[in-house]
Amino acid sequence: MTAVDIVTFGCRLNAFESEVIRGAARQAGLEDAVIVNTCAVTAEAERQAGQAIRRARREHPGRRIIVTGCAAALSPERYAAMPEVDLVLDNQAKLKAESYCLAPRPVYGESVPEVEPRAGEGSVRARAYLQVQQGCDHRCTFCIIPYARGPSRSLPLSDIVEQARGRVAEGAREIVLTGVDLTAYGADLPEHPSLGRMVQSLLAAVPELPRLRLSSLDPSEIDAELWDLLGSEPRLMPHLHLSLQAGDDLVLKRMKRRHSRSDAIACARRARELRLDIAIGADLIAGFPTETDEMFRRSLDLVAECGIAFLHVFPYSPRPGTPAARMPPVDPGIVRARAASLRQAGAAALAADLRARIGGTGEVLIERPGRGRAPFYAEIDCSAELRAGSLHRMRFVALHGSRLVGEPLR
Repeated sequence: MTAVDIVTFGCRLNAFESEVIRGAARQAGLEDAVIVNTCAVTAEAERQAGQAIRRARREHPGRRIIVTGCAAALSPERYAAMPEVDLVLDNQAKLKAESYCLAPRPVYGESVPEVEPRAGEGSVRARAYLQVQQGCDHRCTFCIIPYARGPSRSLPLSDIVEQARGRVAEGAREIVLTGVDLTAYGADLPEHPSLGRMVQSLLAAVPELPRLRLSSLDPSEIDAELWDLLGSEPRLMPHLHLSLQAGDDLVLKRMKRRHSRSDAIACARRARELRLDIAIGADLIAGFPTETDEMFRRSLDLVAECGIAFLHVFPYSPRPGTPAARMPPVDPGIVRARAASLRQAGAAALAADLRARIGGTGEVLIERPGRGRAPFYAEIDCSAELRAGSLHRMRFVALHGSRLVGEPLR
């Protein structure tokens, strides 16, 4: 049997769903295929997906090629028209085993809004993703994802607990909760449980889980219960990744974001007051339409003001059908230069954060031979003899590129 290869683009949620896809394809008995799980966040992501599809056909002329993900959900005809593609599935159909009983010609999956979050069979990993929320009710002016993912839907706590126990039984020592708009969790459920209440209940119900981590959070929607947990629960990792997008108030308003610059700074400050060892991550967009040099400078300054160690930079890319695509654009060369400046600032901030941790200690999860992850998200170089999935208290003794070097405490 020839293995199914999955090529994944985009966010942590897509990475999780690729594991669901793997399980669904296995359940369907699919073999000898390449599945490309696309992303629609930027035009560059779509361009790379197209390259991957054409490369897959060149390298594997006899294999079936299946395309899915957000880009495929938004433009199924575009991908079905590619001569390399045998099947197009949207974000609902890609999670179902029956979708991989291949038709003789390209077909499209069902529309996305009716899909409920669900888990599937995934590979055994020391750190596992668990999707607890899907879709988004907001309409940021730059974002096409709500049109591909549908409205916000939350997974009930009982299902989350069941899946978390399954991940732990498979060997996961850390679970990362993911969603399109994670802080919107629970608004559609009976009693409207907050994200913080769900996290508290999950940790209580699965005491055998050593570590829980959250993916991207909207700084305007972090609830009081989650703040309390961040300050009091050692199993909740000291790592906050914020969906900031910009550091200028007018740009934020034009993006239709729900927080201000001062809100972002206050959020990072509050997190540090609660957990001294916390690491802050964030997403920032460079070159949003109408962004002036002064506006961009405020975003650049935000890296230092919030102490952002793990920065994800996105050069603005117009998405047809979004309000921002109709706004006056910034010259593409300037967009690239601003993105490079942000990445440089992010690299410097990460190096400074990691240097400050040399001499400290922390419990490191071994993810694969020679590589682990600290509670504050940094990758750790360590002995290749340590078993994947094991936890070790280490002292951080040096900096190696963008990673710390850890030595187990005896």
